[in-house]
Amino acid sequence: MLLLPIATFGLGYWVAPKEQLDREVEQSGFLQVDTKQVLATTVESLREENRMLVFSYKGTARVRVKRTKLWLFDGTQQLIVPAVVNYYINLQELTLADVQYDEKTKIVRVKVPRVTLGDITFQPELATTINGGVLTYSQEQVDELQRLNYVSARRAITAQAQGRGLVAAARRRAIDNVQSYFEIPLRIVGQPDVRVVATF
Repeated sequence: MLLLPIATFGLGYWVAPKEQLDREVEQSGFLQVDTKQVLATTVESLREENRMLVFSYKGTARVRVKRTKLWLFDGTQQLIVPAVVNYYINLQELTLADVQYDEKTKIVRVKVPRVTLGDITFQPELATTINGGVLTYSQEQVDELQRLNYVSARRAITAQAQGRGLVAAARRRAIDNVQSYFEIPLRIVGQPDVRVVATF
């Protein structure tokens, strides 16, 4: 029984094309990693994702609207509504030209696409609405006041989301995420000494 595996191994070794195997092992760069190819593959992989969520902000809009009819009848509505705003980077804007590799210093420099705001998602189920005035006895008027308030609320949340501190936080997260996305494949292929620096 012991002779059968030995005989099989010997037959396989004798039949195998030794010249081809030897030539592949001796080829220059066969066992080396092409860092630029890894980076190009990473860029293509990221571009396929279209956009990357980098940060989310949950804020609250407090707005008030007043309407008057015939100078006699008025109606007011105060709206307090929470909303979530997401910050993205458009990965379709990332190209290989935005990725520079310095082989001497082993630094990869990545130019990150600009951060953009996504849609504002209101949470009306958590909203507080306070109506007042004669006009609010009409549901049609209440609906119109609410429509106007949500327009104002959208502007208010957008202004909050564009605050310097929130944009800076979103940009930091974008840099961290992009650096991680480039570092992981480099570590996987055995290039722990290559450093990734992402900037806007």
